[in-house]
Amino acid sequence: MQGRSLSVFLLALLMPAAVSAARIKDLTLVEGARDNQLVGYGLVLGLAGDGDGSTAFYTVQSIANALQRFGVTVPAQQVKSKNVAAVMVTADIPAFYKPGQRIDVTVAALGDAKSLQGGVLLQTPLLGADEIVYAVAQGPIAVGGFLGGAGGPGGATVQKNHPTVGQISGGAIVEREIPTEIVSSGEMRLLLLNPDYTSAARMAEAINKNYPDIALAADASTVRVRVPVMFDRREIDFVAAIGRLEVVPDTPARIVVNERTGTIVATSTVRISSVAISHGALTITVAKSLDASQPLPFSEGGRTALLPSTETSVTEKQGGFTVIEEYPTIEQVATALNAMGVSTREMMSIFQAMKRAGALQAELIVN
Repeated sequence: MQGRSLSVFLLALLMPAAVSAARIKDLTLVEGARDNQLVGYGLVLGLAGDGDGSTAFYTVQSIANALQRFGVTVPAQQVKSKNVAAVMVTADIPAFYKPGQRIDVTVAALGDAKSLQGGVLLQTPLLGADEIVYAVAQGPIAVGGFLGGAGGPGGATVQKNHPTVGQISGGAIVEREIPTEIVSSGEMRLLLLNPDYTSAARMAEAINKNYPDIALAADASTVRVRVPVMFDRREIDFVAAIGRLEVVPDTPARIVVNERTGTIVATSTVRISSVAISHGALTITVAKSLDASQPLPFSEGGRTALLPSTETSVTEKQGGFTVIEEYPTIEQVATALNAMGVSTREMMSIFQAMKRAGALQAELIVN
């Protein structure tokens, strides 16, 4: 595990320092052309005994209300079905989607249902933040997991992934288009996915080289672009044209450490000032064992006894100062640190200590 984590760090560090250019369409989002979140409450049928229990009163009431819509009046107190589960349905509707187009939905159990496997979602309206219905979802649910076994005292169950969450591909039909406006007063705004002053300035410069004096970097996350006269009433063509332009985005000096997985990712702009590092390790090993004590020969009433014993050993590696000179490239930084023979977890501690000492010229993020 240690070797694999270390190789992940080396792979991240030894990438070439030169950054390839990227298209503006891959670096930005046009203001106004955004997704919108939808949510709805519904029922999933046909769960073969894996649905909500009788304590889920809202499920019972929902079943009674659904039956009443079809002319069947049943008191909620008489409704008992373990084949039904109350669920919340969520979806993202992209910009410019028209009525009749389909979107994917995610279905999650609301109550104590054991699994949604094999279930069918009943017609469910999906509402936006303004409480208006924009889509309607319905269909069989695909669950990327399962729950099997008897369970209970003396039983055993086998579970894979989360059987109480599923998806319906293309399960919702758009009923209402969300108004979208990307041009206001002859101007559009490009929003950077990774805000950066240098990237915004380079983007405005690249646009002005092809269409003079129409772009301005307003701040680290926004580039204002005026639509040229030649693209009057052809705004979509203009968005496609500037989206093809390539820009070299600026990457901040940053090291991201995931302590749970032992992964370290560093950008090519990380620099380290001259610093001396002393690193040692203390290992304490405690081993427990059982020794058998045999009775003496010809002894009366003697029995074999098990005697527990504990052995403790302490090993400390001798540490020494290692001087790391000031390095201009991340490749040299990786070589210097790995020459010390430290593990990934130890490297995390070294980075934190270097940051506190002021020798690490980069932002350190520990997840």
